[in-house]
Amino acid sequence: MFQSTLRGRVWIFGDNISTDLLMPGFAAMSNPDMSPEESARYCMYSNRPGWAEQVRPGDLIVAGKNFGCGSSRPGSKILKTLGIGAVIAESVSRIFFRNSINLGFPIITCPGIHDAFEEGEELEVDLYEGTIRSLTTQKCLAGDPLPEGSPPMEILKAGGLLPMLERQIGKL
Repeated sequence: MFQSTLRGRVWIFGDNISTDLLMPGFAAMSNPDMSPEESARYCMYSNRPGWAEQVRPGDLIVAGKNFGCGSSRPGSKILKTLGIGAVIAESVSRIFFRNSINLGFPIITCPGIHDAFEEGEELEVDLYEGTIRSLTTQKCLAGDPLPEGSPPMEILKAGGLLPMLERQIGKL
């Protein structure tokens, strides 16, 4: 079920978080029989071992510049499997953005986000407005919204590109 307003606990990550950190090759590529849930246990393993076991459904990632850089591995699929509600970053790789939206995983860019909040704070994110507000301190930032009716928002609302196309094909 699509929610345009998300609430969750913040996890802070820096610049240049690559898809190789989100989805390490030794966990994702070396064993094709590994389930997405098993692979998700290794998310961020190289830079923050044990992080995946601490994540709760709805948690939010706040990051610096160039989030999702690197290969076209579907790192957002792992984040979604973990239950992460969204990524809010200074900037994101274009291919990571498209892959995320196509999987029905929200991404918001917001200048100044990395240094605005502390890990563990509770945030509220309005995807339509692009606002990010701390429920802890009430500090609010304006990010780049995904306006109602925009292609990324319509794909998110459908649960991803494939569900959207299945509904459209069914209407023909």
